[in-house]
Amino acid sequence: MSTANLALNPELPPDRLLDGDHDYRSITDTVCQIVERPQPPKAWYVAFAVSSVLTVILFGLVGYLFVTGVGVWGNNAPVFWGWPIVNFVFWVGIGHAGTLISAILFLFRQHWRTSINRFAEAMTIFAVVCAGLFPGIHVGRVWLVYWLAPYPSQHLAMWPNFRSPLLWDVFAVSTYATVSLLFWYMGMIPDLATLRDRATTRVRQVAYGIAALGWTGSARQWSRYEKAYMLLAALATPLVLSVHTIVSFDFAVSQIPGWHTTIFPPYFVAGAIFSGFAMVITLVVPARAFFGLKDLVTIRHLENMTKIMLATGSMVGFAYAIEFFIAWYGGNPYEQFAFINRALGPYAWAYWTMVTCNVISPQLFWFKKFRTTPWLMVVVSIFINIGMWFERFVITVTSLSRDFLPSSWGYFKPTAVDVLMLIGSFGLFFTLFLLFCRYLPMVAMAEVKAVMPKPDTTAKVGNTASAEGGPQA
Repeated sequence: MSTANLALNPELPPDRLLDGDHDYRSITDTVCQIVERPQPPKAWYVAFAVSSVLTVILFGLVGYLFVTGVGVWGNNAPVFWGWPIVNFVFWVGIGHAGTLISAILFLFRQHWRTSINRFAEAMTIFAVVCAGLFPGIHVGRVWLVYWLAPYPSQHLAMWPNFRSPLLWDVFAVSTYATVSLLFWYMGMIPDLATLRDRATTRVRQVAYGIAALGWTGSARQWSRYEKAYMLLAALATPLVLSVHTIVSFDFAVSQIPGWHTTIFPPYFVAGAIFSGFAMVITLVVPARAFFGLKDLVTIRHLENMTKIMLATGSMVGFAYAIEFFIAWYGGNPYEQFAFINRALGPYAWAYWTMVTCNVISPQLFWFKKFRTTPWLMVVVSIFINIGMWFERFVITVTSLSRDFLPSSWGYFKPTAVDVLMLIGSFGLFFTLFLLFCRYLPMVAMAEVKAVMPKPDTTAKVGNTASAEGGPQA
């Protein structure tokens, strides 16, 4: 992107969205060659082998759970909700950055989203898959799970309680997964057509041709595509707020001290965006290094994400402080005990791990060195994701382990099955992500081209029918 090209487009910001001197053809080559190369880097094989083994362990333990029963978990009385619900809330939160980057930043015309939105959208789908697994196996007698469906039956006088936020979760998460999947797939159609047109084997040509849905790149198709993409973005935007708000209602509408608080909806949404962006950076930084995408996913993209993490991390830290203030100001001794017990009780180690990772570590992003050094971003992001998992653990377990009567108190200890299922869920997540990196375009080529400065009119641009150019004017 030369100075002359920038001069042709004074409406574009002076900050470069891409590094290097790229044109439409080089953008296509850079992204497509990752998918077209005969073999991925050796690091991909190593990572895929590890994640596949963890995935097999996960599904093996799910089978063991079905055969043996939920007693294989550490759940006890009074901690009837253990790690499964913690993992569910954690993975739902991870998926929020994808919709924020894809939909909300798109509606606000933030051009810097174009190189990272495909990563974030894919991450959303895979995180929701991991999240949906845990409620499905948490129902106990899984062979009777159809009882949850409101179907007519003469023998079963049992209906779901539509006033329960647990049921709202089903509708919210399934709607979120459906809209996110449509949004992700629709954005890929022009790029899939490019892979179809460049295919050198019949199998690849047919596979990408079916996936591209007959895309030719005509002006009419681009017009309808942009309208549909805008409508899906507008539909997905409320889901960023509604999904994790409803997840927070699982806790907030109860009478359990430590849960019964009105700050949970905004607090959960901010935390979800916080952890989601941390996971995006954890995925993007290694991918851009291994697959040669440093010119497309620049330090500017990463720095903007760290700024959002700094803002949302500060919101989360503020929420932690407000919880203690409201417990004191409300004058409810049970609420006061619940929060004092979190900070000073038997789970103090988990609480202060949460505070260190979620409140202190993101403050490092005030320093430019941490905002512009990729490996430092990854280190901080990993600590943030650890902290956000501990946040859900602290909320769930510490509130349940100390009931209203001391005679009902108990201490939750996870079993090996709990730990391995958590690790296995990461294996499933990374397996899906690695397959995405291998077979699908990681960067939205058409969207990147659409925000590039217009090339010199004398330059020759390929007239490939798919996406050699961006959306037509």
